[in-house]
Amino acid sequence: MSSHNEEHESFPQGPPTRKEMSRRQFLTYTLGGATAFMGAGAILPMIRFAVDPVLHKKGAGEFIKVAEAAKITDVPQEFTFELAQQDGWYASTATLTAWIRKDENGDIYALSPVCKHLGCTVGWNNDKAYPDEYHCPCHGARYTKLGKNLAVAPKPLDQYKTKIDGDWVYLGEIVPNTEVKKEA
Repeated sequence: MSSHNEEHESFPQGPPTRKEMSRRQFLTYTLGGATAFMGAGAILPMIRFAVDPVLHKKGAGEFIKVAEAAKITDVPQEFTFELAQQDGWYASTATLTAWIRKDENGDIYALSPVCKHLGCTVGWNNDKAYPDEYHCPCHGARYTKLGKNLAVAPKPLDQYKTKIDGDWVYLGEIVPNTEVKKEA
């Protein structure tokens, strides 16, 4: 037996010991962890703000009931409608306008009343010198019944996406005018 004890005593390093943390190491680890936690708390919202719009799926667009289809004629008529908006925590209602008419084929389309020159509101047949045209009172821009630019404005009037459901005309998002391109 004595030979067995001699074997254990012959180890030069002895039993393993636990190394204790100094006060300086404890403070370093604690302050480093707290700083990293607070830094992540400040940076993560910024990253989410930058990435969040990319993660949202684009919807097919929302259509709003505007007018009865039976009331639409070949002469442009002005219709106003309301659009519910959410801006952060603030909910509001915007009042929008559209010029709606039927074309020669009976198809209904709607034009935006916003002049493409400087953003004023155009009116139908409101300038006696130029009958049967849209006219902008601010700078004299003129447009045809289809919204084609005739004077001053660089582009044709935009149009709304339209949808007929039942006996009602629904308007969607504003898109560049496609009727003028068909005419050209």
